[in-house]
Amino acid sequence: MIASIRGTLLFVSVDHAVVETGGVGFQIFAPRNVLGSLGEIGSEVRFYTHLHIREDLLALYGFASTDQRHLFETLLGVSGIGPKVALSLLSSASSDELRAAIAGGDTARLSRVPGIGKKTAERLVLELRGKLEIKGGAPIVGATPAVMAANAELAEMLVSLGFSAAEANAAIAALPADAPPAVEDRLRLALRYFGGA
Repeated sequence: MIASIRGTLLFVSVDHAVVETGGVGFQIFAPRNVLGSLGEIGSEVRFYTHLHIREDLLALYGFASTDQRHLFETLLGVSGIGPKVALSLLSSASSDELRAAIAGGDTARLSRVPGIGKKTAERLVLELRGKLEIKGGAPIVGATPAVMAANAELAEMLVSLGFSAAEANAAIAALPADAPPAVEDRLRLALRYFGGA
């Protein structure tokens, strides 16, 4: 098992990066918020990785933390959730927000993620509710019901402005933890993500 990779960043795409270590370039698929936070090409980066093995494929998935990798592996344990859908979920929100949505049974929020329908969202909640640790057992900062509602409204606004659901989710996931709860302020910050403000 390849548990982590540290090396030189050679390339970043929409869904993966290429990292060279020991003269070998590894293609690593990662959530958009992780890819967006990588440094310049040529800088040193580290991914905590999961090697996914199928009959016809070996694929490496990379994460910013062991916690994010653990959540990815937990999502893979749900029937009907493969690596692409699990990455889509992790690209749509921070790990804590995703845990809170599942723990809170927020199927409406989950079903807005590309690749997740209503039935899959319900299955996620059914199979994982009570199994995911919410840090400290306390409400997660930035994942209160009010903030989750604001993020849902913000996603709809961004889609109405012409962004895809995936782009909207990536912008919301990139919002700072201390972003104000008002939808207008969050919209302003989200547009900065796209370079529009």
